Amino acid sequence: MNTSTRLPEVLAPAGNWECVRSAVANGADAIYFGLDQFNARMRADNFTRADLPALVPFLHAHGVRAYVTMNVLIFPAEFAEATAYLDALDAAGVDGVIIQDAGLADLISRHRKSGRWKLELHISTQMTITCPEAVQWVDEQFDPQQIVLARELSLREIEACAKATTKPIEVFCHGALCVAYSGQCLTSESLGQRSANRGECAQACRMPYRLEVDGRMRQLGERRYLFSPQDLCALDLVPQMLAAGVHSFKIEGRLKSPEYVAATTRAYRHAIDAALQERGLSPKRRAADLYAMQMAFSRGFSAGWLNGTDHPLLTHGRFGKKRGALAGRIIRSGEGWVELEGEPAIPVAPGDGFVIDAGQDRNEEQGGRIWRVQGTRLYFHGKGSRIDWRSVRPGNLLWKTADPALDKALRATWSNFARHAANTSRTLHLSISGRMGSQLTISCRGITIGSGQPLEPAENRPLTPEVLRAQLGRLGGTGYTLGDCRIELEEGLMLPLSILNRMRRELVEQLDSAPDAVEETPRPALPPESTHPFPPMRPAEGYHLSVLCREAEQALAAARAGIRRVYLDLKNLRELAVLTEQLRAECPQTEVWIATLRIMKPHEGGYFKYILAAAPDGVLVRNPGAAMFFRQKGIPMVGDFSLNTANPESVALWQRFGMQLCTPSYDLNAAQLADLLLSGAGPALELTLHQHIPMFHTEHCVFCTFLSQGHSFKDCGQPCDRHRVRIMDRTHAMHYLRSDEGCRNTLFNGRAQTAARYTDGMRRCGLNHFRLELLEENAEQTAHLIGLYRRLLDGSLTAADLMQRLNLLDRIGVVDQA
Repeated sequence: MNTSTRLPEVLAPAGNWECVRSAVANGADAIYFGLDQFNARMRADNFTRADLPALVPFLHAHGVRAYVTMNVLIFPAEFAEATAYLDALDAAGVDGVIIQDAGLADLISRHRKSGRWKLELHISTQMTITCPEAVQWVDEQFDPQQIVLARELSLREIEACAKATTKPIEVFCHGALCVAYSGQCLTSESLGQRSANRGECAQACRMPYRLEVDGRMRQLGERRYLFSPQDLCALDLVPQMLAAGVHSFKIEGRLKSPEYVAATTRAYRHAIDAALQERGLSPKRRAADLYAMQMAFSRGFSAGWLNGTDHPLLTHGRFGKKRGALAGRIIRSGEGWVELEGEPAIPVAPGDGFVIDAGQDRNEEQGGRIWRVQGTRLYFHGKGSRIDWRSVRPGNLLWKTADPALDKALRATWSNFARHAANTSRTLHLSISGRMGSQLTISCRGITIGSGQPLEPAENRPLTPEVLRAQLGRLGGTGYTLGDCRIELEEGLMLPLSILNRMRRELVEQLDSAPDAVEETPRPALPPESTHPFPPMRPAEGYHLSVLCREAEQALAAARAGIRRVYLDLKNLRELAVLTEQLRAECPQTEVWIATLRIMKPHEGGYFKYILAAAPDGVLVRNPGAAMFFRQKGIPMVGDFSLNTANPESVALWQRFGMQLCTPSYDLNAAQLADLLLSGAGPALELTLHQHIPMFHTEHCVFCTFLSQGHSFKDCGQPCDRHRVRIMDRTHAMHYLRSDEGCRNTLFNGRAQTAARYTDGMRRCGLNHFRLELLEENAEQTAHLIGLYRRLLDGSLTAADLMQRLNLLDRIGVVDQA
């Protein structure tokens, strides 16, 4: 469990300077932001290195920590630039960096230990940390200072992860939910050549799709947004999250407006302060904060996975973009007006904007602004309101999408602050004292403020120097900053935080002084760069061809065709032992390896028992938790693509861990893969040569949501076992949907692809392990496919002929080749 002495933090997003001011003025303890490279929100305004000398001191002057996102994969040729980038961040005084790439995390960890960098290492949610074993893995490998867990965990699962470490745990509490596991989504790049792992997500999950069930299109009415979750709102769960061990409450939204940042930061500031004082939010405060967040941005709110799995609640499928707040249900309408069933559920005033939800396509939604409110009847402006009143029906929902008065009030929170922010160097040095039964006093420049209430023994949260600094340092918008605190206070005493806040406000009201100087901390000299982790490149001799099989008949056909290694990736893990025994009886020359699930969550260790019972020759590892488990069992391992191995440093990391081979990340294009091979990594890699690319991998179950009346695996009736499902995208392309033993869904690209054109060059660079991955092939097709690829590798069939015969896409990973 977290041993940090810092108070829980509100971690706010910032895509530009206005969002920074908004976050600071509304109570953020820390802000995360990206620069113009190496971050997962390249569409945000973002900052540049030139902004850091002003930005970081501005944040620190207001007691706010600065975290920079580097939550992307780093390609081989970029490591030198990434290192220089980190030098600049460290020199600017950035408090921490949020990292996805394992090789880069290893570099930061080593340089922190050497004294080169003071930067904290924060493990990004993009690293897909989902279980205690994965938490232990990052602790062992990187010794990070904060760990961001996957969004898909429940409170119980978060608690299990928090108990596995002493490091602070960071969890998303609000904002957009990715339907796919972060770091595991390849949809944007597979369909649109925009990599989510490089900050260019095209939000394919927010698009409409159609469902084909057993060869026939299923009519779902207005439910077309099959992969678009409602937004996360954990406002009511803050006390439970604190109890589960959450330290950092992260708000999603670096692409959102400063009004959104203000509303969400303020709401979670209120909620956390109330929880720390062991009181709940007042109904009035909660309603106001919830309404402001709905208006700032909402696709509808849910608790995500925090309360456990409820697939229909998470993704209802009716819309994929902003809705705002629900005003009510229409019971009557006429030309230019609607009447609601009862009083509106939210504030309504002339000038507010609304959308009428008539079940039509989101791009054609009808709405406008109202000019008069008469009881339950709302009159719309004739001009500027694009509404076909003939299509409005009783029962349609009315959503409020704009509130000019609220926007003005939110903007005032940081516009007033901005007027004070130009002078941020008026530093306050405080003397704080108190003892049991007496007041707490705060003195500064001849002014003394008393608590008016005696200090009492603390039952669970005593006043510590860290608590005092955190509460008294909340000086945003005042023009003051907190300097040194001389504290003479007996241990084990408490005082309500509300009193500390009142004392701080009273002190500010009485102070009027000149600014103090800001000191700079000297930085250590930089040690020399480490040597390259790989020996010189050597050419490959021959080749090794393995086959991943998702059906028993595929595995038997591959083994009978003489394949020396098959990977079993069966949906029903209970069939593994029988199939392994059959393969060994019929084809003793074939090694039988078993693939783990892509995701491992707490309390899912039982899945590993099925793998152990089959006594495989090795395991294809797809997540860090599985890597920890099977290393302890001494079973040979190959790392799959989902470990996101994209550079020589991450290959070396996994080799040291015990991987025999690593599968290169599917984000690498041909040139980047060549860079990786030329580093000498070729003999340590196994390339996926043929596959249907796995696009979405998601905790959300389409089978349960749209083919059952259930809410989870407990009551859905397992339609995934009875139906074959394909998904049609906007271009009418069909893609295969599969579920695994953990009830997680994977959407596979409907068209297979090959890296055949590059096999000769890759072999010359030292790569000689290749894998074919099957999906829908029967035994005959499996044997035919293997025969063609053998001819390709033997030199008797050209890549062009192979692609033509099998109608394949010409791709390495998810990237089209020139």
